[in-house]
Amino acid sequence: MYDTILLPTDGSDGIGAAARHAGTIADRFDATVHVLSVVDTRNRFESPSSGLSADAWIEAERERVEAAIEATVAELPDGVAVETTRREGVPKTEIVDAVTDIPADLVVMGTHGRTGLDHYLIGSVAETVVRESPVPTLTVQLSDE
Repeated sequence: MYDTILLPTDGSDGIGAAARHAGTIADRFDATVHVLSVVDTRNRFESPSSGLSADAWIEAERERVEAAIEATVAELPDGVAVETTRREGVPKTEIVDAVTDIPADLVVMGTHGRTGLDHYLIGSVAETVVRESPVPTLTVQLSDE
């Protein structure tokens, strides 16, 4: 039923919950977990007061992506096949595009469950992926572990 499971990560606290779900499903179906993290190229903080240049922002994002992938892979059960990918762009767009490019049979991703003003201001990558993914998407509430 599932051969490739896409597990997007931004390195958020609690990503282990989503990784454990992906790992359990992968183990059951002998699937590969494809861990993806996206360098967010939208330099939202470039300004004289932020102290970050566009180059510094991208470099910091690349470091974050490497740490996110490493931490997420470490949460997966031993014996589960793992592949990793780094992409650059707008996270929600890159994740949806990766579903087809990889190709994945299932997306498992964490969600913070923000509501109200936080949801409006920050938006929801998970919500976009659920709406636009051509394959089933399992969202897992991230918890502080």
